[in-house]
Amino acid sequence: MKLKGEMVLELTDKNTGEIETVRETNMITNAVNHLLGINPAALWYKTSGEYDASLMWNDNMLPICPNMIGGILLFSKTLTEDADNIYPSSDNLPVAYASNNVNSTANTARGSMNLTESKALDNGYKFVWEFTPSQGNGTIAAVGLTSKQGGANAWGSMVNSATPYLYIRNIDIGNLSEKKQMQLFHAVEIDFENNLLYAISYADSAVTVEKFRMPIFNIGLNEKLDDSTLTLLDTHVLTCSTFTFCGSYTPYGTFLDGRDGYWYGFANEENASGSATMYWIRISKSDYSFTEGTWTLPNARLQIVGSGKYENYPEMVHKSVVRNGYLYALSYDKKGVYKINLANPADVTLLKIGFTSANKPLGSSGSSEVYLTMVNDLIIGWDFMIDVNDNVIRTAGTQRFDQNIGSQIFQYREYLTCFCSSYGTESHKWFILTPYLASINNLSSAVVKNADKTMKITYTLTEDTSGSAS
Repeated sequence: MKLKGEMVLELTDKNTGEIETVRETNMITNAVNHLLGINPAALWYKTSGEYDASLMWNDNMLPICPNMIGGILLFSKTLTEDADNIYPSSDNLPVAYASNNVNSTANTARGSMNLTESKALDNGYKFVWEFTPSQGNGTIAAVGLTSKQGGANAWGSMVNSATPYLYIRNIDIGNLSEKKQMQLFHAVEIDFENNLLYAISYADSAVTVEKFRMPIFNIGLNEKLDDSTLTLLDTHVLTCSTFTFCGSYTPYGTFLDGRDGYWYGFANEENASGSATMYWIRISKSDYSFTEGTWTLPNARLQIVGSGKYENYPEMVHKSVVRNGYLYALSYDKKGVYKINLANPADVTLLKIGFTSANKPLGSSGSSEVYLTMVNDLIIGWDFMIDVNDNVIRTAGTQRFDQNIGSQIFQYREYLTCFCSSYGTESHKWFILTPYLASINNLSSAVVKNADKTMKITYTLTEDTSGSAS
């Protein structure tokens, strides 16, 4: 399917009546084609038991307009014109947006769709969005179409932070053995295109790295698609002399993917005063060699970075992430996030969030919970986000995921997946990350929307029958 888009952006000065008009054509990204054509782990098929649930496509996804394409995102900086540029870096978060309905909220970054002028055409769709003088103010250098959910609050606002994550699939894994469940909950990396899952655990002074085949994009003659045929390919046991998990009844510690050729393990006990002690291990993905040690972090007051055990059901907690060579960990007083240089632990910065966070899990409460995660390069907590430049954005304190989240979250293009545990109810869940770019329009010259101007955007999207790419 080839699409062609034309946009007319009009800024009208409410005092003088002067109209500034911008006309641009666009390029279409691969976002919609991915959702229609890529089916990792056959997630769109009913493959497990009677409690296997999946999204109803009609009205949520179809018709494509105004659902999969039903919103708009406006950016202060230009976007790289690449069909695979689905999610720009978080140093260019949207300054304004709109969905496929009227904005009845107090969110001033959001405009409204004109429901009278917006309509289906014989070969496409005409979108019309309007922003009042108080809405969508800022510099606008680029515009992109997105999903209706992505246009509601972009990555999260002071009104709602749940719309970026569309729940699409639940697979019941409660019938798996304790061993198989914990292999999934110990997952630290999923290599989707190579059908591999890596799980790391700690016990008895040793770190165990397990490599599994997981049917994602191909399936063997004897495999199923309900996580029951996870096949162990390789095991490496690393005997530690320094690294250890902390605690007694509940082991405190976690393993994270550094996305730099290494996996990292960290362990600590929370401390309300004094200095923090952090045990660490760095494991090479290429040959499983490792280094380990202990950091003393002066005046750093940390919550635990994570914990994990199995007692009748998985009990996992995740409170830290690694981004660009730094460990990010929640502060004990809930007023900030510590940024710790993995190569130089003397380089520690407290990123103050400007308020006391409610510090709740990102999904519904359960025996396994996630308090801090990262999607693309954006760090996400209960009521705040941290962009790639370490700017803190406060958001509504809402349950971001409409389900319990119990493991690290893994991303493949527009898809997010994780494993969940709620006191004996275990599942494998999938989500769509909705603020994707379905199109890219870079303006020839940036414009400024302010409180003296209204803004109207007319975006006509049609199917291109000329035989040439848009």
